[in-house]
Amino acid sequence: MILNSYNLLMPAQIVFGWGRRTELPALAKTLGQRVFLLIGSQTLARQGTIAELVTGLQQAGLEVVTAYAPNHEPEVGDVDQLTRDWSTCGIQPDDCVIAIGGGSAIDLAKAVAAMLTNPHGESVQNFLEGVGKGLTLQHDPLPMIAVPTTAGTGSEATKNAVISSYAPPFKKSLRSDRMIPRIVLVDPELTVTVPATTTAYTGMDAITQLIESYISRKAAPIPQALCLQGLQLAWPAISRAVHDGSDRSAREAMSHAALISGIALANSGLGMAHGVAAALGVHAKVPHGLACAVMLPPTLRYNQRVKQEELALLARAVGLGWNDPHRQVEGFIEAVEHLCHVVGIPTRLRDIGVQREQISDLVPASQGNSLSGNPRDVPPGDLQDLLESMW
Repeated sequence: MILNSYNLLMPAQIVFGWGRRTELPALAKTLGQRVFLLIGSQTLARQGTIAELVTGLQQAGLEVVTAYAPNHEPEVGDVDQLTRDWSTCGIQPDDCVIAIGGGSAIDLAKAVAAMLTNPHGESVQNFLEGVGKGLTLQHDPLPMIAVPTTAGTGSEATKNAVISSYAPPFKKSLRSDRMIPRIVLVDPELTVTVPATTTAYTGMDAITQLIESYISRKAAPIPQALCLQGLQLAWPAISRAVHDGSDRSAREAMSHAALISGIALANSGLGMAHGVAAALGVHAKVPHGLACAVMLPPTLRYNQRVKQEELALLARAVGLGWNDPHRQVEGFIEAVEHLCHVVGIPTRLRDIGVQREQISDLVPASQGNSLSGNPRDVPPGDLQDLLESMW
């Protein structure tokens, strides 16, 4: 087999393990002397976990400047405001950023870390794909440590930050190879308090990323190998994590799978499920993981005739043992549908708050980087018909 040429982007250091958040001060000291800390978990703040981490940073001799992330996916105004707030401190060469939270908080921190060192754009919107002035980062962002508190988006390992706007409506990425966090600290214990619904949505986001990256037209061999392991771990673990949040092995498996999914999508891209999910987020305010999960089975059915071999391999990876590859593929899609049902994912767009008249807006809003990675071309008419059939 002839392999296509490829690049591989990853965080410089990954620290994974139960309870390893205690190593955060020592890791931060390798990056600087002042920490801009973005807190994205109100639960961990109430429980005192954040205070313990801040105390540890301060006892290590680090100055800590804190801010709280808003309780929504980051918007242009959020990035610009936090950039202004932290800029008043005077950015120094020994500054770094730490984000403790879910994918939204990590994305916000990644965007602000980039804007702090690239003030030539006036607003983050001018750097976003397809909606701004096409500006690019001229300087490295502040070095960053990402500490995820959910297991889903993989933002801790990606090279982009997804930023939204509602006037005008869009959901686009600030994207650069420079934006991958320098250090990723994954402590699955931080995910134990995540509610069941959020666990389901974020977990299905990770599973969708593993599958879409594996079959993407931009797929590369190392991420594909990682996707297989990630899916094998997440497949039996997600329902256990949803139904028993204290299940340590399930939480560890989901945290590792989410990390892998981030590495995979950073290198291989995604597909139609994520393309439409972005549009659902902007036009119907559907939570990202829920949108991905709803779109995953129809996306697999749309792509199955062009990715028979790959989907059959995924079926075998999760233990579906039919000998006939066609039956394996159909069985895999049915198993994905069943998994969605088990963790509480609806199947109809109307059941997640989409109005039928919004479909005509969803089609153009789905165009972008994710949709371009789909292994089968998705003409607007096909997508319109697909979404109409799902309503």
